[in-house]
Amino acid sequence: MPKAATPESPDAEAAKPHYLGHRERLRERFLETGGDGMPDYEILELLLFSAIPRRDVKPLAKELLQAFGSLGALLSAEPQRLRRAGCSEAVVAMLKLVRVAGLRLLKGEVLHRHAISSWQALLDYCHAAMQHNPTEQFRILFLDRKNVVIADEEQQRGTVDHTPVYPREVVRRALELQASAVILVHNHPSGDPTPSKADIEMTKQVRDAARAVGITLHDHVIVGRQGHTSFRGRGLI
Repeated sequence: MPKAATPESPDAEAAKPHYLGHRERLRERFLETGGDGMPDYEILELLLFSAIPRRDVKPLAKELLQAFGSLGALLSAEPQRLRRAGCSEAVVAMLKLVRVAGLRLLKGEVLHRHAISSWQALLDYCHAAMQHNPTEQFRILFLDRKNVVIADEEQQRGTVDHTPVYPREVVRRALELQASAVILVHNHPSGDPTPSKADIEMTKQVRDAARAVGITLHDHVIVGRQGHTSFRGRGLI
């Protein structure tokens, strides 16, 4: 009668699914390198391990990156689009959780910090939060008298090329928060951060309305996949 395979026997080792060894090796390499030099599909594989415990996930990781174009775009995608791409509810939840955790980490480098001295951290946060959004989003950073960020709020969401912005609402909220200055941020889903005529006109209206009640508009930043544009840097305010 054949001898049953024990957990330590060669037969038991050979019976293991091939992907288990791959997972172990990938985790070890990640822990040794901290992810340095690892391609995006391997990072995505590591994430998928927790949501898909019994399957080779390398093909799925490569398919998702090809479909969405980048790891950042994948993590930022709407749940409905992820489902249409074949992601299970467990995978959707895991991807959205990773994005939220990353944004909270970046936001922690911005909130209650001096906006000017932490300007790069602020830009990094805005890029991560907005550059892959399929529709326009308008955010306001509120600052106190020492230029410390006291709040970060989304005011409006719009269409693929327009977000309605009401200067009186910007000023009203700044007064409610007792803010002394604001920084406007919005994204261009097209990827090109070049200001439109409507962007420039709206910014001037907000600047003038804020100035009338003693609030300073420090900057308006447009975020796109191709970079960002600072109105102050371009001399537009």
